Amino acid sequence: MLIDLHNHTYPKSDDSFMSPDELVDAARLAGLDGVCITEHDDFWSLDQAAELTKRHGILVLPGSEINTDAGHVLVFGLQRYRFGMHKPSFLRAEADSLGAVLIAAHPYRRRYLEDPASDPAVRSEMLDRAIADPDFRMFDAVESFNGRGSSNENLFARDLNQILGLPGVGGSDAHRVHQVGTAATRFQRRINSLDDLIEEVRYGRTEPVKLSAAAGMPTTTA
Repeated sequence: MLIDLHNHTYPKSDDSFMSPDELVDAARLAGLDGVCITEHDDFWSLDQAAELTKRHGILVLPGSEINTDAGHVLVFGLQRYRFGMHKPSFLRAEADSLGAVLIAAHPYRRRYLEDPASDPAVRSEMLDRAIADPDFRMFDAVESFNGRGSSNENLFARDLNQILGLPGVGGSDAHRVHQVGTAATRFQRRINSLDDLIEEVRYGRTEPVKLSAAAGMPTTTA
């Protein structure tokens, strides 16, 4: 089952250029089985997601992308923003209290620089520093393929993910219609609800995949 875990819509995410209906319709046309709406520091309710599901005939699940001192974090299982979530320890405690999962979004940001990394020794140093970052202890999974990341950025994220030994997921990080369905997560089991998604991420029954949005054909990134 293929679900795109990372997408933004306007006006809740003011840097997006597509409406929720445009996102969900594009995901359906791309051949996805489901799509998540993860606004910046904002949330869709379960009822709102269910309404989109009914209207478009494709599973829609709510999450959020929280801006923290540890970088951007995809969260599933929280329902509202609370002041303090920018602190990793606060966000982790909030997730634990409500049974939510936290995913490191595009983990190469602030940790990887493309030009210096052309030197293998420098890239190795970047990877070592990222691995040693204590903030990664807060995550349940890593977004090891991001549809808007470069090939080298995603390779860095994949290497980081494999060394950390955390589950890997994929998402388009779409802000425009043509970006929808460029990446997704393959789930081993059927996902019918947000609780299902949280359980499968927590137990690592996930695989990031690169997709051709036009054809909807998956290619593993491993």
